[in-house]
Amino acid sequence: MAEIPGWMTAIDPSGKGGPDILVAEQRPVPKPGREQLLIRVAAAGVNRPDIAQREGAYPPPPGAPSILGLEVAGEVVALGEGAMPEMLGQPVCALVAGGGYAEYVVADAGLCLPVPNTLSMIEAAAIPETLFTVWSNVFERAYAAEGDRLLVHGGTSGIGTMAILLARIFQIETIVTVGSDEKVAAALKVGATHAINYRTQDYVSEVKRITGGNGVDVVLDMVGGDYVPRNIDCMAEDARHVSVAVLGGAKAEIPIWKIMQKRLTLTGSTLRPRSVAFKAAVADEIASVVWPHVEEGRLKPVIDTTFPLERAAEAHHRMDQDHIGKVVLVVNGKG
Repeated sequence: MAEIPGWMTAIDPSGKGGPDILVAEQRPVPKPGREQLLIRVAAAGVNRPDIAQREGAYPPPPGAPSILGLEVAGEVVALGEGAMPEMLGQPVCALVAGGGYAEYVVADAGLCLPVPNTLSMIEAAAIPETLFTVWSNVFERAYAAEGDRLLVHGGTSGIGTMAILLARIFQIETIVTVGSDEKVAAALKVGATHAINYRTQDYVSEVKRITGGNGVDVVLDMVGGDYVPRNIDCMAEDARHVSVAVLGGAKAEIPIWKIMQKRLTLTGSTLRPRSVAFKAAVADEIASVVWPHVEEGRLKPVIDTTFPLERAAEAHHRMDQDHIGKVVLVVNGKG
């Protein structure tokens, strides 16, 4: 195993601003703490929270590194106290609270999953953030199950495509909204049951038509704002609404009487600030229920584009364009 250097290349902006503030810097290689692993990063996923952090709207939680990046894949090259010796040298993907846009990152051992030979490092790096988010919200908070109908906004985003892929595996019908006819075709190709172009169609009317007026059992919403009352109009009795972002507005006016009448549940969560223990519990469930599908090649993330780590600014520009699936940074050509 190669010697671990003292310094590494990382994307660690000192201020806030546009993508062009993302330049490569030299930072000390972190050291793993108790039950932590040091990973030599091969690839790192790019996510919407990275954009918010760069803009100054989503600071890292206490104790997390200021280096961007919430998910990685790579090789375990050092162990902290209490970490299992057999992890050394293993390929893993990991959910991290920060630090992913770098040549090395520290990850809690309980938040790492083995990379099977069915995945490239690029594909593995594109999984943790969206998989943990969709699983903990759609399947744990909203307890989606076989036979349910799921409405997903942003159907060709990283989260949207992951929701489609998981729903297909667990026999859940998906209705997604997207912003163009090209994205309608892309969502259907990924495996969505139905796709609606919200720019040319009223998604509330379309959901009612598709469901024969019955509505959906679960809504995964990343928009917020005036979408929330419209989502309520799409929901069946006893349905569950899960908010995971507020890209369209942080406040909504909702008809409480409809919630009472249909016995609806409105919930939501953010993943990054949650405790390591909570995330490890999610990882354990994913390992037992979802990961066998990954190992057998039935679950692969949709990759839009890859960029070298040093071109992180271009990756963030790409996130503001009509991308489909995940944008991934490749470190030292290892992906």
